[in-house]
Amino acid sequence: MGPRVPVAVSLAAVLIAATPVPAQTPPQAAPAQQAAPQPAAPKPYKATAVTPPAALEDPAFAAFRKQLGAAADKKDRKALAAMIAANFFWMGENGDKADKRKPGIDNLSKAIGLDNKDAEGWDILAAYAADPTAMPFPDRKDTVCAPADPSFDAKAFEELVKSTGTDPGEWAYPVQSNLEMRAGLQPNAAVVETLGMNFVRVLQDESGGGNADNPMLRVVAPSGKVGYVPIDALSPIGNDQLCYSKDAGGWKISGFIGGEP
Repeated sequence: MGPRVPVAVSLAAVLIAATPVPAQTPPQAAPAQQAAPQPAAPKPYKATAVTPPAALEDPAFAAFRKQLGAAADKKDRKALAAMIAANFFWMGENGDKADKRKPGIDNLSKAIGLDNKDAEGWDILAAYAADPTAMPFPDRKDTVCAPADPSFDAKAFEELVKSTGTDPGEWAYPVQSNLEMRAGLQPNAAVVETLGMNFVRVLQDESGGGNADNPMLRVVAPSGKVGYVPIDALSPIGNDQLCYSKDAGGWKISGFIGGEP
């Protein structure tokens, strides 16, 4: 799971070690390493509906997220620390990973990489702050986590992945209806198709996604056509989540669900 940040598709390379040449055979070149498996070629696929998660309608939550976003923009660790609940949790595969001897800010910092030199953790935090959705966390009373999951038919999605010979990580969904897919990397390129609220396959793109001001993703529409959409117009499924709780004092960051970066 990961925050609602730009979708990136990465297919793991599978490398096979060269077999040693027996001493009694004439010298010969070691066999080349096997190349990474090639992704399935673009082709038409069945339109599989997905419903984006709804926003949490609470003015106090919106105000808290605005405050959180400001702290992230300024990289204000002190302000962020004041927004974290004392009983901060960090749920990983094997339970709560939070070090209860340390303050919540230290655990959150480790969870999302706030101290990384490239400031990636602060960007991740800003992305969480910008997301208005949230869903109840059944393991904790009065706790919600964001981003919320979309609604879709799990069996239909499984069949979609199988029929296209793809990986689940290659799929995302539009965050808005009537998304325009364009012929090129420029945001004013010709529109080749308008995408509905269905899963969209994301392709690897060696072009780098366009310029930094208008990064784009290369995608395949259900029709099989290939084009480009803005990188922030799609969201992945299976995100890490930032969790919040509300008490008499207002909203606080109460936990994180996900793996260590």
